[in-house]
Amino acid sequence: MVDNLLSVEHLKKYFPTHKGNVRAVDDISFSIKRGETLGLVGESGCGKSTTGRVVIRLIDATSGKILFNGEDINKVSSSKLKKLRQGMQIIFQDPYSSIDPRKSVSQIIAKPFKVHHIGTKREIEEKVDRLMEQVGLSARLYNKYPHELDGGRRQRVGIARALALEPSFIVCDEPVSALDVSIQAQILNLLQKLQANMGLTYLFISHDLSVVKHISDRVAVMYLGKIVEVASSSELFRNPLHPYTKALLSAIPIPKLKNQRSERIILEGNVPSPINPPSGCLFHTRCQSCMKKCSEFNPPLKEVAPGHEVACSLY
Repeated sequence: MVDNLLSVEHLKKYFPTHKGNVRAVDDISFSIKRGETLGLVGESGCGKSTTGRVVIRLIDATSGKILFNGEDINKVSSSKLKKLRQGMQIIFQDPYSSIDPRKSVSQIIAKPFKVHHIGTKREIEEKVDRLMEQVGLSARLYNKYPHELDGGRRQRVGIARALALEPSFIVCDEPVSALDVSIQAQILNLLQKLQANMGLTYLFISHDLSVVKHISDRVAVMYLGKIVEVASSSELFRNPLHPYTKALLSAIPIPKLKNQRSERIILEGNVPSPINPPSGCLFHTRCQSCMKKCSEFNPPLKEVAPGHEVACSLY
């Protein structure tokens, strides 16, 4: 078995419009080891969620390879893909719109078993009971409907549904951003507990850097459809290299100690259009360290220290 559960190579996803192609994901490569959590961060609209949906083929890639357990899922048939889907699932951002409001909690969690024709009615009921217990849902909620639950419980329903077929890989697409802060901590702790108990592998997508630091083993930073830096979580927060990463980290609210100064990096201008991105380095129009060659040359992602990759002409 390969060490990497998921390997993405030169992945692209373009959306055609009457003005041109929106380059939502533009030639990115990364891998995730078994049992690892890779955090994917960046501003809204940078392509994080599209990346998550493409790697499990909720939407098809424009080009590139997506190797899951060593097999390129871009090339498999529909019937083979359905079988592979048992090993890959997604937890969505909004715990209300991502579950059917007309179905009860038990019906929502049981749906994957019925789609894949797994188990008898009695076996499914027993599995639903076990899943509800695993994610901390009381048995009294069995016949409740989504509108009768708060956001945290609704998200637990979504997590239980994602776990139903015992996947090895789960895309967590901003799973706590719609929740209150106190509930966020509970859901994050639950995800970590499930990972430890079940050997799960996560792609954790978020714009909240403090959340990503808490849960991720490694972090990839995305800007305008491209990955600009990858490092271990501790290394990235201790020693960010890319100017964009430095600006992101400087925006994290940290309580100030007496007589302590913290420098905030303010980015000028707006994110360029993914339909008509700038030449050279995509970040050079907002970068305070911009040099002449930055507008002419788009640096590839390269390793500048063990396990630390950055796409920047400064290195």
